[in-house]
Amino acid sequence: MLVALYNMLFLLASPAILLILLAKRRCRRGLPFRLGLKLPVLPAGSTPGAGSVIWVHAVSLGEVVAVTPLVKSLHARYPGRPLIVSTITETGREAVEQRLAGIASHCYAPLDYPWAVARLIDHLRPGLYLFVETELWPNLLTSLAARGVPTVMLNGRISTRSFIRQQWPVVRQIYRFILRRLSLCLMQSDRDAQRIIALGADPERVLRTGNLKFDQPPVSLQEDRLAPLIGWISRQSHPPVLVAGSTHPGEEELLISACEQIRKERPLALILAPRHIERTEEIERMLVQRGLPSMRRSRLAMEAAGLQGAPEPWVLLLDTRGELGAVYHYAAITFVGGTLAPVGGHNLLEPAAWGKPVLFGPHTDHCEEIAELLESAGGGIRVRTVDQMVQVCRQLLDSPVDLDRVGQRARSALQENQGALERSLNAMEGFLDRRPVWSDAMPSPTCPGHAGNGSR
Repeated sequence: MLVALYNMLFLLASPAILLILLAKRRCRRGLPFRLGLKLPVLPAGSTPGAGSVIWVHAVSLGEVVAVTPLVKSLHARYPGRPLIVSTITETGREAVEQRLAGIASHCYAPLDYPWAVARLIDHLRPGLYLFVETELWPNLLTSLAARGVPTVMLNGRISTRSFIRQQWPVVRQIYRFILRRLSLCLMQSDRDAQRIIALGADPERVLRTGNLKFDQPPVSLQEDRLAPLIGWISRQSHPPVLVAGSTHPGEEELLISACEQIRKERPLALILAPRHIERTEEIERMLVQRGLPSMRRSRLAMEAAGLQGAPEPWVLLLDTRGELGAVYHYAAITFVGGTLAPVGGHNLLEPAAWGKPVLFGPHTDHCEEIAELLESAGGGIRVRTVDQMVQVCRQLLDSPVDLDRVGQRARSALQENQGALERSLNAMEGFLDRRPVWSDAMPSPTCPGHAGNGSR
């Protein structure tokens, strides 16, 4: 009954969902696959009916980055089992193809329509389904459970906003129904574990394993690829650089205001990396309106040659994919976006891995445990206003000793909290060694035993 109600509401919302996905360029390419109109090519080595495929779902770039070390470890431990990583966005697809080439194949995750879900599951015939964080789609999870496929939540977290929404009576009943079908919930923190149990998960199937993001391998600098950017920094007469990563609308204006105030006293260069690259033109227009020309990373060599001795802009827009993690290395101070805007924050650990001070705003619901950890360790600093950011940057830039100390504390906090990868692999070992038996005559369940898969 609950899944039938969910499906009815989902179908009613379909026109709006499809319009939103069509409006997002990063979601258009995969839409035929997500609607069940096309199927992915099965990875080499998969045997129909053997339940050999391990299917890992990671929504987009951030989740792919988090799960990459685990996928590589699965490949090393179970070399004969094909791995498929599904995403919903182009940035996610690109990350899979770049980071997991030769290890895992990519496919697009289906929208949570019963037909789309059933078609993909019966095509892949997975032996195990792993999903990152809280991608709880009723049709997908009930379909997998009906087919005897174990399902494991990896790196699970329940944000405060989500937890409040999930207390609504009907929503709470649906979540309880879904969570009871999970084989295992591996949560980031004690708070996340308590919340998912409160929502209806079986306490005996919930473990706190920590955050996989702490186990990320060092980012490769690829200095040849970054040579134009390094050249731009050197042409700034080696001032300190503030790298602001994963920024959202409204944050760029605040960062520019802070940098302009700091530049009244000392040189400072700014690298802005918007969370969504397609916003680059919008940010350029804002900078021009403020009388601040900028340069794009993708056009750096060409634009630099055209300046002909004129002063180079001190603002660089990072409009290329896959470079932010390495670019943090060249920062004196870093800022992680989605925290001044009420988004919830992004990866605070990328700059910490380089031993850089990490600044962030008050909105850290998506990464609260990490934000609190960095703050308590003295490696992260929360700033709530432009004036606070200016004050903190001035203090750090005035004291190279303090600047280095804060950065080293950030790196130590990361290193001291590693181990989630090994704990997660150990927790899943029993499911990895067990495979469901697939049959061509296997019935396709109907609601509520089966319902469909995940719309994002």
